[in-house]
Amino acid sequence: MPNNEKEYNGYLIDQLRLLKRIEAVTKDKEALEVIAFEREFIEQKLYQNPSLTKDTK
Repeated sequence: MPNNEKEYNGYLIDQLRLLKRIEAVTKDKEALEVIAFEREFIEQKLYQNPSLTKDTK
Protein backbone atom coordinates (compact mmCIF):
# COMPACT_ATOMS: atom_id res chain seq x y z
CA MET A 1 0.00 0.00 0.00
CA PRO A 2 1.24 3.53 -0.75
CA ASN A 3 3.00 5.39 2.07
CA ASN A 4 2.03 8.95 1.16
CA GLU A 5 -0.47 10.94 -0.87
CA LYS A 6 1.79 11.21 -3.93
CA GLU A 7 2.24 7.43 -4.08
CA TYR A 8 -1.49 6.92 -3.51
CA ASN A 9 -2.35 9.31 -6.36
CA GLY A 10 0.10 7.46 -8.61
CA TYR A 11 -1.61 4.20 -7.70
CA LEU A 12 -5.03 5.68 -8.59
CA ILE A 13 -3.72 7.05 -11.89
CA ASP A 14 -2.35 3.58 -12.72
CA GLN A 15 -5.81 2.15 -12.08
CA LEU A 16 -7.39 4.71 -14.41
CA ARG A 17 -4.85 3.86 -17.13
CA LEU A 18 -5.62 0.16 -16.76
CA LEU A 19 -9.36 0.82 -17.10
CA LYS A 20 -8.70 2.88 -20.23
CA ARG A 21 -6.68 0.05 -21.81
CA ILE A 22 -9.40 -2.49 -21.01
CA GLU A 23 -12.06 -0.14 -22.35
CA ALA A 24 -10.13 0.21 -25.62
CA VAL A 25 -10.25 -3.53 -26.34
CA THR A 26 -13.75 -4.48 -25.22
CA LYS A 27 -17.03 -4.16 -27.05
CA ASP A 28 -19.10 -5.64 -24.21
CA LYS A 29 -21.62 -2.99 -23.15
CA GLU A 30 -21.96 -4.39 -19.62
CA ALA A 31 -18.20 -4.32 -19.16
CA LEU A 32 -18.08 -0.72 -20.38
CA GLU A 33 -20.76 0.22 -17.82
CA VAL A 34 -18.75 -1.40 -15.02
CA ILE A 35 -15.60 0.39 -16.20
CA ALA A 36 -17.41 3.74 -16.15
CA PHE A 37 -18.76 2.99 -12.66
CA GLU A 38 -15.30 2.07 -11.32
CA ARG A 39 -13.67 5.08 -13.02
CA GLU A 40 -16.12 7.38 -11.22
CA PHE A 41 -15.12 6.00 -7.80
CA ILE A 42 -11.40 6.18 -8.57
CA GLU A 43 -11.72 9.79 -9.76
CA GLN A 44 -13.62 10.70 -6.58
CA LYS A 45 -10.72 9.38 -4.51
CA LEU A 46 -8.14 11.05 -6.73
CA TYR A 47 -9.77 14.48 -6.73
CA GLN A 48 -11.21 14.48 -3.20
CA ASN A 49 -11.19 17.73 -1.34
CA PRO A 50 -9.71 18.14 1.19
CA SER A 51 -6.78 15.97 0.24
CA LEU A 52 -5.66 13.03 2.34
CA THR A 53 -3.02 15.07 4.15
CA LYS A 54 -3.42 18.39 5.92
CA ASP A 55 -1.17 21.34 5.33
CA THR A 56 0.83 21.80 8.50
CA LYS A 57 2.24 25.24 7.74
